[in-house]
Amino acid sequence: MTDDNDDLTTTTGVPIVRDHVPAIPPASLAPEVEGWDPASPHARPLTDLGRAAGQLSPALLERLVSLSRTPQLLVATDYDGTVAPIVNVPSQAYPLPASVIAMRALATLPATEVAVISGRSLRDLAAMSRLPVEVHLVGSHGSEFTSDTVTALPATLADKLASLRSDAGDIARERPGVRIEEKPAGLAIHVRGVEPHVREKVLGDVRDIAERLQVYATEGKQVIDLSVVHTSKGAALRALRSRLGSSAAMYIGDDTSDERALATLQGPDLGIKVVGADDDARTAAAVTVPDPATVSLVLATLYDLRRAWLFGRSSVPIERHSLIANGQSSALIDPEGRICWMPHPLPHSASMFSEILGTEAAGYFAIGTPGGSKSLSQRYVAGTAMVETRWPGFKSTDYLAPSDENITTLVRVLDGDRPASITFAPRLDYGTAPTRLEKTEDGIAVQGTAEPIELHAPGVEFTIFPDGNSDTAVAEVPLDGRPVVIALSCGGSVDARAIHASEEPELRRQASRWWTEWVAGLDIPKYQSGLVSRSAITLRSLCHAPTGGVVAAATTSLPEGIGGTRNWDYRYCWLRDGAMTVDTLLSLGSTGEAIGFLHWLHRILDRSNGPEQLHPLYTVDGSALSTESVLDGLPGYAGSRPVRVGNAAEHQVQLDVFGPITELLDRLTETLGEVDDEHWWLVEQMVTAVERRWTDPDHGIWEARRAPRHHVYTKVQCWVTIDRALRIGRRHGIEVPSSWEPLRQAIAAEVLEEGWSDKAQSYAVAYDSDDLDAAVLQIGLSGLLPVDDERFAKTVEAVERDLRVGPTVFRYRYDDGLPGLEGGFHICTTWLIESFLALGRYDDASELFERLTKLMGPTGLLAEEFDPVPERHLGNHPQAYSHLGYIRCARRLDAAAT
Repeated sequence: MTDDNDDLTTTTGVPIVRDHVPAIPPASLAPEVEGWDPASPHARPLTDLGRAAGQLSPALLERLVSLSRTPQLLVATDYDGTVAPIVNVPSQAYPLPASVIAMRALATLPATEVAVISGRSLRDLAAMSRLPVEVHLVGSHGSEFTSDTVTALPATLADKLASLRSDAGDIARERPGVRIEEKPAGLAIHVRGVEPHVREKVLGDVRDIAERLQVYATEGKQVIDLSVVHTSKGAALRALRSRLGSSAAMYIGDDTSDERALATLQGPDLGIKVVGADDDARTAAAVTVPDPATVSLVLATLYDLRRAWLFGRSSVPIERHSLIANGQSSALIDPEGRICWMPHPLPHSASMFSEILGTEAAGYFAIGTPGGSKSLSQRYVAGTAMVETRWPGFKSTDYLAPSDENITTLVRVLDGDRPASITFAPRLDYGTAPTRLEKTEDGIAVQGTAEPIELHAPGVEFTIFPDGNSDTAVAEVPLDGRPVVIALSCGGSVDARAIHASEEPELRRQASRWWTEWVAGLDIPKYQSGLVSRSAITLRSLCHAPTGGVVAAATTSLPEGIGGTRNWDYRYCWLRDGAMTVDTLLSLGSTGEAIGFLHWLHRILDRSNGPEQLHPLYTVDGSALSTESVLDGLPGYAGSRPVRVGNAAEHQVQLDVFGPITELLDRLTETLGEVDDEHWWLVEQMVTAVERRWTDPDHGIWEARRAPRHHVYTKVQCWVTIDRALRIGRRHGIEVPSSWEPLRQAIAAEVLEEGWSDKAQSYAVAYDSDDLDAAVLQIGLSGLLPVDDERFAKTVEAVERDLRVGPTVFRYRYDDGLPGLEGGFHICTTWLIESFLALGRYDDASELFERLTKLMGPTGLLAEEFDPVPERHLGNHPQAYSHLGYIRCARRLDAAAT
């Protein structure tokens, strides 16, 4: 019977054991790929992509580029006629070495699976292909998967198989040239060696056997497969996709039996068929190629494209991204005018544009030229968080408009006299949810959302096309000197149509004034005043005005090491980071952020079981953090996985947080000239927390995922809490409990004694440790240890000697319980600069500060870290720690100079 049923059934047959056969040695490989080294599989490309582009059709190359960027890729092929040429003797059909290398290389890539689905038996396929175990092998047209054994056939099927083999044997004995290939549940009858004038008679006899015995028949090129169990390459491909979680697949075949697999492909998938000069060209495949040699080139090209995408060849350097913000929402824009990150409605909400995390499929909103010309420049509008990007003949001004809480309105104004292109590709929930678009009278509406999301662009004619499992809208705008306004509104009842071109200039002035009037009121030091102003604007951009919360950074999972796993979600309010951020803005003369943050903290405390039970971090709205989880569908920035949302540090013990809060209260009450009841209550709460827990071990400022320790930095901050509380009381004539001063002295005495390492000749990361930590510089910077004490000078020398590399300072060098490496931390660099100044080493401080300044991105932003070896910026961006440290250093250098 003809096998036209594609439903996958349970595999049955005689026991099979898959042998592991060594791969073909590199010495026998084709010249163009024989340099590939399995010990360093990603060290070099397999092809010259420029040469490949000249040999492959533009349509095929475009499809390969798109396929290479899918989150989870399955590459599957047939064997004979694809990776191995068709030969007269099937036992001599060896694979092309170039194809073997390309498949092995693809199988080593993250988020990439490779499979061969063949009509051959599984044992035969493994022996002939010599592919490693990383490549999934499926034999007998899909009835033999890569399990070690298959169940014995039931008696009825075993009898049918015996009859089949007997009848086929009779044909082979009667017809010279007929070859029988036995399989666990059937056999293949090859007629390639039969004289042409009798070949059709043989095939007819085989068909008669299939009909009489009621077995499954699959016809190919001069071969008929007969099986007593169901077989289907299409069902096998579907089963592999389901098991491996593939978001897109490529299948390459050459025979009629491959059509069932090709017919299952859809959306972002790609089907390729090898069609020779004498073959039937009718196929379900999207692309045809002439021979197995071209298949080798296709596989190698796909490897190179995916390797480049996964490992960041095209990743925009982190520091080159600019932040636009309005006090409640924020977005990142890359140097080419692409919005690549925009969570809504809260900083920790899902983003509809997540391209920065490694894939176009995660969403972006691009402005550019129709021909794809590079932008000429990008800059901030002075004194604002508004960005201008210029191309030949036009510019785009991007900003987030003032709006009500939980509403995000992104405005993009195109102005010039050359055509501009627009690509609107939102992808909901970090690109994990299919996103459908629909044309409206004046633009595009995103479908299926809980709240309205609408792009308003009057006069712009969009074309919507399917793009994988989502939609993308594109348009070309013929600019004529009049501005074209594009407004994207998310949330609430806001209608984007309310923003007209005639009204936009006033809206822009309002957005600008919110920034410029605030900056004008700051006390900016003369030292690098422009970059200090930019840092201040950046810190304010990380403040969530509606709640008072402050996020540590605008992003999640930008890596601390390229290709590593140190990828964390920083879109939350750490008590420590938030207090330090608003304290820095307060030092420049802005009180609003500090007052808002302390109101936020008061609300958090009202819901807590006591100040000593505070978590290290909260959401800006005070809601519970989501459980730290992984977005498997995203490859991560430059291939750095996992991409995390949520942060497990919420459950750590971090007892240093009370110090920065009390230090903030000290500065604020001094600035205001008074202490109100709320602020004094907060002081008392912080002291209470220290009284109850300062003797406990904790996880420390760096959130090491190991057992709690007695961290020196934590004890210093506990001392700061009591010291600043006493200072506030003395300054404002408030009587404080008599126990506070003895507690202050006891903490200091213990830290000075237990924290010192004779071996390191420095204060160490924790008691009973000799490991160095840049955070212990705070022992002198805080005032606990006088800066003229020899032990502080030695600690500074140790940090400089062991942790500084060029323009950056590492946190530590010890094992923190996490895999992978990281860069130097900018805030640690600023602590060393401050320490130099405290020791009177002005020239050293100035030199290191200038080197830090040179690390600023082109628009004046800093990420979290810098790796001095590849000279690459790392970590979430922009980072509050980095910018507040920069401001503090500039103020101290300015004071020292004057």
